[in-house]
Amino acid sequence: MIDSHCHLDPSVYGGDLGVDAVVARAVEAGVTHMLSVGSGYGFESAARALAVARRHTNVRASVGLHPHDAKDFTDARFADLLAMAEAPEVLALGEMGLDFHYDQSPRDTQRAVFREQLRVARQRRVPVIIHDRESDGETLRVLDDEASWDTGVLFHCYTGNLALMQRIVARGGFISIPGIVTFKTAGEMAEVAAQVPEDRLLVETDAPFLTPVPHRGKKNEPAYVTHTLAKVAALRGRPVVEVEALTVANTRRFFDWKDE
Repeated sequence: MIDSHCHLDPSVYGGDLGVDAVVARAVEAGVTHMLSVGSGYGFESAARALAVARRHTNVRASVGLHPHDAKDFTDARFADLLAMAEAPEVLALGEMGLDFHYDQSPRDTQRAVFREQLRVARQRRVPVIIHDRESDGETLRVLDDEASWDTGVLFHCYTGNLALMQRIVARGGFISIPGIVTFKTAGEMAEVAAQVPEDRLLVETDAPFLTPVPHRGKKNEPAYVTHTLAKVAALRGRPVVEVEALTVANTRRFFDWKDE
């Protein structure tokens, strides 16, 4: 299995040794590979994600600027982030996007920083990981405006409706299902998980957040993606081993992920 989106940040898991233990538990559970997302804990999270990927051969990284942190954008910081993006361990830019729920950065700033990252991704021909919360379709419109679909677009931790999912996959996008799908309140997410085309489906933990059943109340970690995968398989009426194989294949294809 592959956890396509987690935050293996030492500041969350008790330092490097804590991250090492989390990775070991994941492998023991059958989660052989993880993508650690270097976005969401300030600009410094990119460097920490890259460091973790360099220490663990089964971990890769992304780097980007989360909409929460868009207010801290400077040209110098962005240049540093883009330099890190050249590392062979880095497979994508992101997560990036729009978050109109928390509004931790002004919306116009979120929009500008999002577009700047998309333009770089298009120029460099690298895929992007999208954070979209309560943008009322604006995230999709920005992706259209910036002609971003050809280089790969992944909506992570997808919580949208069926209609939006269909618009995303019609454009060539991918959908990643988080542990929320195991909650009693999953609602339309369960329908989405059942209906995402099989060649566009990924699974993730978004660790340390959104811990799936039966581990609610604990800090999330990549080992728990097994529960999300099992729930998605049940919703699709498919054996777990088949959904495991197709999500691994999709993750590797989307990120052009090759083992050393």
